[in-house]
Amino acid sequence: MALTLYAHPFSSYCQKVLVALYENDTPFAFRMLDGEEAMTELAALWPIKRFPVLVDEGRPVMEATVIIEHLDLYHPGPVRFLPADPRVALDVRAMDRFFDNYVMTPQQKIVLDALRTPDNRDPQGVAEARAMLETAYLWLDGVMATREWAAGDTFSLADCGAAPALFYADWTHPIDPPFRHVQAYRRRLLERPSFARAVDEARPWRKFFPLGAPDRD
Repeated sequence: MALTLYAHPFSSYCQKVLVALYENDTPFAFRMLDGEEAMTELAALWPIKRFPVLVDEGRPVMEATVIIEHLDLYHPGPVRFLPADPRVALDVRAMDRFFDNYVMTPQQKIVLDALRTPDNRDPQGVAEARAMLETAYLWLDGVMATREWAAGDTFSLADCGAAPALFYADWTHPIDPPFRHVQAYRRRLLERPSFARAVDEARPWRKFFPLGAPDRD
């Protein structure tokens, strides 16, 4: 098997890459990061020990966005994650950064804070993260009023990141009804077979979500 993905099904950034792999039915081996042995293997590939990491014929590729661009270059399929037009590709990359930096990052700040002991929590940081999510939802609602997918009419790299970002963000800081275009976009992502598969594969770990995973989704 040429490709091996070091990942965990419940990780948002791992789901981002899994969506891309599933979109094109790209064959790969899944190395579950669920114990000391697997984590030791990961550390040998990437001492920072962040995941996912893709190994392609012995070469490690780090960071979810870079992994998806790598797949687009070296293992292309019918779904292309970056448009050929470099100007349109910039829009896709910009939306990808939006979801990572202004949805995924504040969402993870809130979750990680919930995992701390009460005396080590950061209420100000959590409040700032929630405010960032509200601002992100507001901006995104205007953008998605005229779009089917994050960067237009075509599913792309940006949607691979948007799917887990909005999925967990709504669990963490609910997307309220006024943001109806964001809610509709999130539903479309959940209906996409590639992401639906990633969501189903992660169900056994929902009990570990520190804020309490909702029964929906």
